[in-house]
Amino acid sequence: MSLHNHTYVQQIPVSIDTAWAFFSSPVNLARITPPEMMFTITSGTGEQCIYPGMIVSYTLYPFMMLPVRWETEIVSVSKPAFFEDIQKSGPYESWRHRHLFREIPNGVEMTDILQYSLPMSFFGELVNALIVSHRLEEVFNYRKKKIQEILGSL
Repeated sequence: MSLHNHTYVQQIPVSIDTAWAFFSSPVNLARITPPEMMFTITSGTGEQCIYPGMIVSYTLYPFMMLPVRWETEIVSVSKPAFFEDIQKSGPYESWRHRHLFREIPNGVEMTDILQYSLPMSFFGELVNALIVSHRLEEVFNYRKKKIQEILGSL
């Protein structure tokens, strides 16, 4: 099982409180996910902000219209500096996503740090090289544009 790491950094022209309010609400995840993935939260949020122990369930279609059920848990929260989620069940062998927020001149620097592994050893590594790693790049590039569109206009 190989652990893969991806880091994405974005500067957003909003206050750290505004950034926190947006990203700590799981319902906003659907707003920044590519529409073709048909991302739907199926349970766990209501209109709540995140808290440690919160479980959020989703359905999405990341590749070739194949539905994936995914359940994550918010494992740590330190407002407004960071929060972290892990996969409870879903497509990955393991998944950890750390969201970091830091005030900078004229806004916030947001850093997403992903660590994941795929099941099925060699086949999982092949799927990562051919599909998963590229799809994550596409998703986070889309998010970057969408975040700028939504929060850059505030």
